[in-house]
Amino acid sequence: MDDSTQPSSPDRLEATLTDTPTEVATWLEGVERDDAETRKTALRALRGVTETQPTALEPVLAPLSAFLTDEERSIRLTTAKLFVTVAEADPDAVSSVVSPLADRLADADEFYYVRARSAEALGYAALARPEDVASPAVLADLRIGLSFDEPEVREKLAKALEYVALGDQDRLNDHVGALTEHLTDSNELVRYHLCTALVAVGCGDPNALSERVDALVDRLDDENQYVRGRAVEALGLLARSGADVSIPDVRSAAEDDAEQFLLERIRFATDGSDDGSGATVPEGIGTVESIRERTDEIVHEIIAPDGDGCPHCGCARPEPGPPMCPRCGGPR
Repeated sequence: MDDSTQPSSPDRLEATLTDTPTEVATWLEGVERDDAETRKTALRALRGVTETQPTALEPVLAPLSAFLTDEERSIRLTTAKLFVTVAEADPDAVSSVVSPLADRLADADEFYYVRARSAEALGYAALARPEDVASPAVLADLRIGLSFDEPEVREKLAKALEYVALGDQDRLNDHVGALTEHLTDSNELVRYHLCTALVAVGCGDPNALSERVDALVDRLDDENQYVRGRAVEALGLLARSGADVSIPDVRSAAEDDAEQFLLERIRFATDGSDDGSGATVPEGIGTVESIRERTDEIVHEIIAPDGDGCPHCGCARPEPGPPMCPRCGGPR
């Protein structure tokens, strides 16, 4: 693809991707050797495509993965974000680039936002192909990072672990103890994702949670009602399995203004007994399908700005502060 036919706009590029993806792949391989500004221009064009047709990039993901090791940090970050967009739309699409994403996650010297986005893309991929993603090395990188990384990275690591469990409920059975050690994380999204991962594990084998009841019970007074709800749901799975463990009265998790999400899980855990509402136990709670259906919606509710947060992700931002959100990179 010479300069005269180079796709210079998202519309042109999208058409070329659809008709002749091999040409775009060849173009990308040439761009990789160009100057930084040309590389950035190419990635901006690709990002424009993902806004309307994220899965259109699937044919060129392999040559695009070369930009994950670009010398420019901003280019590596933009590339990782592109992979997240594609993976969110089609988790199966990024299976061909699991290895370079895992390399970015494992690189302790990498910019932490690049590591976070790489972990996020791997998490989406695990929904479709957990056997390709959740190797012992990747799981170790995800778990170890929960102890040492920046809060924004820990969110993505915990989210990736949640999606691993949603993709294969048995994959984290041997890691339950390690996950519960981080249920007191200061970041509520980390706590939510890890509690949700434990519920997913319990959907496959409730007894895998039996030795970590105390950690789940401690979450019954979590400040976030969704974390409390998932802890109740996990305990409910144990109670319904007939496990020989002592489970306290989870109704203590409810406050006077308890939301429906929490109340439904309390009814599930207590089998609807003695709550005075006469409501039946909702269907679907305690299943992987219900978690996959609602977890993104719940995350959006958790991060919804309270008036002074980022309008894109809800992250609290000091005044004065940087022009971009420290969590998602969105403009102020």
